[in-house]
Amino acid sequence: MTDNFKEQLQKAHEQGDYAALLHLIPYAKLIGVECSRVGDDLLFRLPANKDNIGNPLLPAIHGGVIAGFMELSAALHLLILTGSPGVPKIIDFSLDYLRAGQFRDTWARCQVCRQGRRVANVAVTAWQSTEAEPIATARAHFKIDEPLKS
Repeated sequence: MTDNFKEQLQKAHEQGDYAALLHLIPYAKLIGVECSRVGDDLLFRLPANKDNIGNPLLPAIHGGVIAGFMELSAALHLLILTGSPGVPKIIDFSLDYLRAGQFRDTWARCQVCRQGRRVANVAVTAWQSTEAEPIATARAHFKIDEPLKS
């Protein structure tokens, strides 16, 4: 990890503002991912962007963009939660599409379940209208460099 990334991660933790950190991740910048702290929780946002449309007839967000948004959200959530010295390495990712992702803002929330000293499981829910009506759910396993903080 570069020193600039470490500095931005430290600043993000202190200020609760993750924009500069996300700007250092090319894919996050490409699709427009945003992150905000809501109390003790992190909330990820994928703003509506015509470049993310996969089916122009509906129009609907490309499934790969939804998957990438959810995987990136899980990795960032884990990175921010653990204060890990590096971005967690993905082991596997499983996604269930539940509804079409319409052309509007998409939100994601993550929940971490620890499964040992070096592996973490993250559940992700993505929605648009209301969190009670998710458009997709996912499960991700990550190799982590340090155990999760209590």
